[in-house]
Amino acid sequence: MNNELVDLKKMAQNYKILYVEDEVALLETTAIYLRKFFAQVDTAEDGAMGLSLYEKNSYDIVITDILMPKLNGIEMLKKIKAVNSEQEMIIISAYSDSSYFSEAIMLNVSGYILKPIDFSQMNATLLKSVSKLSFKKENALYKSNLEAMIEQGIQEKLLLEREKYNNFEKTLQSLVHMVEGRDTYTGGHSQRVAEYCRDIAKDMGFSDEECLLIYRAGRLHDIGKITTPDAVLLKPGKLNDLEYKLIQEHVKVSYDLLKDIPMYHDMAEVIRHHHESFDGTGYPNGFKEDEIPMLSHIMIVADAFDAMTTSRIYKARIDVEKAIKELQMLSSKQFHPDVVKVAVKTLSDAKPMDSITQVPMTEIEQERFAYFYKDLVSLAFNQEYLDFMLVSNTFTKEYSYIHLFFLHNFTQYNEKYGWNQGNKLLKSFAKYLKDNFIEAKIFRLHGDDFVLISQKEIECKIESIMEALDLYKKKISITQKMINLHETPIDTLRMLEKKLNAKKS
Repeated sequence: MNNELVDLKKMAQNYKILYVEDEVALLETTAIYLRKFFAQVDTAEDGAMGLSLYEKNSYDIVITDILMPKLNGIEMLKKIKAVNSEQEMIIISAYSDSSYFSEAIMLNVSGYILKPIDFSQMNATLLKSVSKLSFKKENALYKSNLEAMIEQGIQEKLLLEREKYNNFEKTLQSLVHMVEGRDTYTGGHSQRVAEYCRDIAKDMGFSDEECLLIYRAGRLHDIGKITTPDAVLLKPGKLNDLEYKLIQEHVKVSYDLLKDIPMYHDMAEVIRHHHESFDGTGYPNGFKEDEIPMLSHIMIVADAFDAMTTSRIYKARIDVEKAIKELQMLSSKQFHPDVVKVAVKTLSDAKPMDSITQVPMTEIEQERFAYFYKDLVSLAFNQEYLDFMLVSNTFTKEYSYIHLFFLHNFTQYNEKYGWNQGNKLLKSFAKYLKDNFIEAKIFRLHGDDFVLISQKEIECKIESIMEALDLYKKKISITQKMINLHETPIDTLRMLEKKLNAKKS
């Protein structure tokens, strides 16, 4: 049993779940799985029944499908949210339509899991929810005990406070590890920002206590991203306005998590302003100049410097010298001039690691990263993810070949046998490619074309595919092309399309 399952089993045993699903078979099998972890799992087969159960009982987590009879999942969650604004909620649905996802974001659900259920993703989502619940309980217990100690004035309970402080610190670090586990870039980023903050503060003459304070604040400054959905935090493309606002919320969440805990109050104040700007153009409050604490001004510079010198999605890193020039250019605009004067000296010897990247490195990271970029018909990746992989490959140089497969007469096949049979054929074709070219990534392009990217050149006999999928009888033909990326660099999907159109014309 992996660590994630061990942690989930240990933390979930005191929590109750309401699971609402109109597919009876899925309802029963998933409920059996959930009962392995949770103390109580109640089920309902439609939204109206689920709402009735919720009104009669108390549940820590509500899990629901969307499209159900009598009352759909979104409508049910809205009614539940009106009763308890902090209710933990998770959606399991076969639909990834943007309208449903937008409504889920507005309801602040903790997870959106697509069917068929990937239980590894479900485990991670459940662990995130129970960790948040445990954090809230620890916080409430700590505050309650501290108030009782002050009221009673009992010196002996200071030992208990210390023990609870240690437990709270461990809980907080567990949350940090969860954030880092979701996005490997974030974990390294927080540590690097913490070190840059400490070094700049030291060179500016701050005390050892203040240097330690900003170091610890740097480690925690992005903890609020625990509430940011994976589909936003890990999205390879450009964020829309709603998603960008959701990312910005991590500052407020980080502050709210820490502000009411006495030993974290000063750190919370530093973190609260780390996305403000010297000229008042930052967020969340648009503070400027002396309205922003000096330690926060230091963190603003350190955070930006690390972002500049680390490869991000669609943006290559710049070297230290260029990053320092950028700091100087934005002095008195985004950055405090006094901080910049010291930072250019402190950071001149910084040695960012070339291997640090936001691009997912492990197979699990890649699957989770691309979760919302699957083509639902063929189960291959879609062309939006292909565009991302082509761009990121300019940094990683992981892939050397593009292989294209074009299906011909597919429109006529659809007209003769129907879209359902056509979808089955596309799915079978994609499965053949996956099974036979396991080292490659498979993408569906423009309806009936497929793209493979690979490290090595792939040998493929069209006759083998035709026979395996019985395409001769179906009067479907296939042609293929191969592009050597060393000879013909392709940086974007648009460039690939232009290259193909040029060959056709």
